Order: sequence, then structure tokens, then C-alpha cells
Amino acid sequence: MSKHRDEEDELFRQAMQGVRPLATPERVTPARRRVVARARFARAERAAVLVESLLPPAAGLDIQPGDTLQFRRPGVPETVLRRLRRGATRVEAEIDLHGLTLEQGRAQLREFLGTAIAAQRRCLRIVHGKGLRSGQRGPVLKNAVNSMLRRSDAVLAFSSAGMRDGGSGATLVLLRV
Repeated sequence: MSKHRDEEDELFRQAMQGVRPLATPERVTPARRRVVARARFARAERAAVLVESLLPPAAGLDIQPGDTLQFRRPGVPETVLRRLRRGATRVEAEIDLHGLTLEQGRAQLREFLGTAIAAQRRCLRIVHGKGLRSGQRGPVLKNAVNSMLRRSDAVLAFSSAGMRDGGSGATLVLLRV
């Protein structure tokens, strides 16, 4: 075995003949990341609140964080809403709007609904949160979802999800196919 090892060592030496170590470059220290001031976000949030306060009230803006959403178009049987509320309809697509501003949430929801309608999805889940950290403004995203869904002709019915699916922080939507 040592003969085999000696042969390998000799082959290695031959292969490495003329090889020089790389010159060590000067040590470069990485630049420190600039910490973004939180005050900038606080100012933006205050500005968004001001803009929201100037908007005309939409239908159903009296919703509070623990309130459940419920809606069905005329002609849609109560049993359809009841099945939706119980989670008996399989959810085919979902979106989570947590952490988005009102404008971002509206844009994402608009795009999501358009995609779902084009793909002929029947049942959707929209996670908007309960609005517990929205303070006196109330549940901003939840109110926006409620308002937008009521205005959309493609929506037959919607209801707050059951506890296992997000409770009053999520809404199940039934679309026209």
C-alpha cells in the first residue's frame, strides 16, 4: 500500500510543478449597511392616515376588529352563504394582504380577483387580518376588502372564514363562474 501511496504523491508533485501561491490581496472590510430610520415610515404612515381620512366613506365602514363579514347578492340562496361560512366549499386560491398599505392592498386584491376570474376559480380566501393594530382607524384592510367585494359584480357571496381558516381575519369569497 505504501508503494501505491508513493506513486500518488509523485504524480501529485509532478502535476503541481511550477504552481505558485496566489498573492494575498489587501484585506477589504465590507461597508456597513446604513440603518433606515423608522421615523420615515412613521411619517409615511401618518400621511396615509390623512389621505384615508379625506376619502368618502364606503359602505360598511363601521366594521370593528372582531366583527364578521357577510354578504350575498339578491337571488343567491341563504344555503349557499351557509355552506361558504362553514368552509364546505373548497378554496381554490388565496391571497395574504397582511402588512400592506391600503393602496397596496387594494391593488393586490384587484389583481388577485382579476386573475381568479380569468382562471374561473369559484372559491377564494382573502387573509386581511382583524385590524387589531390599526388603532382608532379600525380594520383598514378588512374594510377595504368588504367594500371592494360588495362592488364587484363577479362576487356572488362572501363571509368571514371559520376559526380554523382565519376567523374574522380572513374572508371566503364565492365567485360567479
